[in-house]
Amino acid sequence: MLIKKLPEEKRKFIHSLVFPTLFVMLLWIVKISESIMGVRLSFLGIYPLKIEGLTGILTSPLVHGDFAHLYANSIPLLTLGIGVFYFYRKIAYKVFFLIYFLTGISVWLAARESYHIGASGVVYGLASFLFFSGVIRKDARLLSISLIVIFLYGSMIWGIFPMDKKISWESHLMGGISGGLMAIFYRKQGPKAVRFSWETEDNKHEDEMDKESFSGYQDESYGYYYSTSGNEIRWDFEEDDNDDHKKAME
Repeated sequence: MLIKKLPEEKRKFIHSLVFPTLFVMLLWIVKISESIMGVRLSFLGIYPLKIEGLTGILTSPLVHGDFAHLYANSIPLLTLGIGVFYFYRKIAYKVFFLIYFLTGISVWLAARESYHIGASGVVYGLASFLFFSGVIRKDARLLSISLIVIFLYGSMIWGIFPMDKKISWESHLMGGISGGLMAIFYRKQGPKAVRFSWETEDNKHEDEMDKESFSGYQDESYGYYYSTSGNEIRWDFEEDDNDDHKKAME
């Protein structure tokens, strides 16, 4: 009830915090539990083209190699997740879970034989979605988010190349592709482009200029309307004179 009394923008921001925060908390609970119990959950990762590796499509983003790995994914998951849930609220859950599962399925089908763990594929998917969606929609607000993503996470591009055998670059690549596909698929859904006041004023000014640039005169005797260049524009008889003009034409 308290949230409903808040201004619209504050409500949107609070709602955008909820799911990304809960998801990151889940990742930390899994890692802390793994540490306390003294077990390794790497077997819950994706093992490509193996039936037993299919469960990893659901569980692999929840498992991380160590706390450093988890911390490295937590910050971008929060920032990018908040961005998606704030600016693309109506399609945010669809986008998140489709990226989540498409990335996992693609890794299972195409990655090298090894256990692939971590939520970095989801991170790449969210970053890719925010970037390409802003570009495709040609909206100033969303394009500014694309630029912020480049500024903060532009160096992530190197993660899609096989430069380190210990890193699942396949997850990064498949996540990036999945995010781009979601940006294209949902390009007509979600936030609409905002027209600012100065854009409306510019259009009105252009319309006025167009009207002023056209000048002409009316030949009252024959009902023609001429431009200054002498080109005939329209036939414009007055109702009272219609019969006279028709007779004159006969």
